[in-house]
Amino acid sequence: MFSSSAQARSWMFKKSSELNKRRENANSKFIQQHSKGMNEAAIKKHFVTAQEERLLYKHYESVLLKFCKNFQPPMTKNVIGCSFQYFKRFYLNNSVMDFHPKDILVTCVYLASKVEEFNVSINQFVTNVKGDRDKAMEIILNLELLLMQQLNFDLSIFNSYRPVEGFLIDIKTRYTQLFDPEHLRPAIEEFLEKIQFTDACFLYSPSQIALAAIAYGAKKFKENIDGYMCDILFDDNPDKFAYMRDAIKTMFLMLKNETPYVNDPVRASIEKKLEKCRNQENNPSSAAYKRKLEELQEEEDIEPARKYSRLLENEESQMMEDEQNLGVTFLNH
Repeated sequence: MFSSSAQARSWMFKKSSELNKRRENANSKFIQQHSKGMNEAAIKKHFVTAQEERLLYKHYESVLLKFCKNFQPPMTKNVIGCSFQYFKRFYLNNSVMDFHPKDILVTCVYLASKVEEFNVSINQFVTNVKGDRDKAMEIILNLELLLMQQLNFDLSIFNSYRPVEGFLIDIKTRYTQLFDPEHLRPAIEEFLEKIQFTDACFLYSPSQIALAAIAYGAKKFKENIDGYMCDILFDDNPDKFAYMRDAIKTMFLMLKNETPYVNDPVRASIEKKLEKCRNQENNPSSAAYKRKLEELQEEEDIEPARKYSRLLENEESQMMEDEQNLGVTFLNH
């Protein structure tokens, strides 16, 4: 049940201002950590602002959708919806200056493919990536655990596609005033695609978004489902009906105000700024990133030896203690 899920517990918010605050905090935290010795004017000129960050990862959301739509073999809608939510969640608490969206988005899609049981190997996956595929594979595999950690390992996603099917079946069964609800499907799918560019998934449940999608389809074809909501869904609860009608209006407004595409000159300017201020330790093309990987590899090689050494020390200490307690002298002493 969605109401008892980690998604409902940890990733739903009452106001959009809470989301904005988190994003601003992620931006401020990065700047504080990397701006020592810089004055306010230099900071403003050098670092990407919270608003610029928002524009940039909005652009990469459109890249994510295009990547998923062009993917071979064809990708299911649940994988696309899951990928979007992973991407949005990641940048609630992280800055684009720390982790570039182009690296995070492919990692989100790869992880979503596994979680949603869309079975493609990593080799097959990277054939859909333009450019250096070996490098893409390395980036994805290096970032996958980090992504899961930043998602608090809340990997199960409730999307709106299933509730839509449930509502359509219910309308066909109990609300015959709406003739052939299937003709609404193109508009419903349009709504569900566009709403992914908004923060609706953090503010409304999947079933509420699904109902808004059906209302959007009905409106587009000059139909009306108020009778279905008022007389069937919420017939004994007018307050819920009033709330849902307001929620639908808000989502329609979110859709109207949202623009998934960023002006190219504006985006190019932000990208240029980002290349100068991003964390080079998380830039796969930098020398700092390669040094960091080498250090991690050395630690991985050294740590087993350290553990073995500690184990031997503990065994030797225990043997000496036994000698003292029991008066026994071991042959290797």
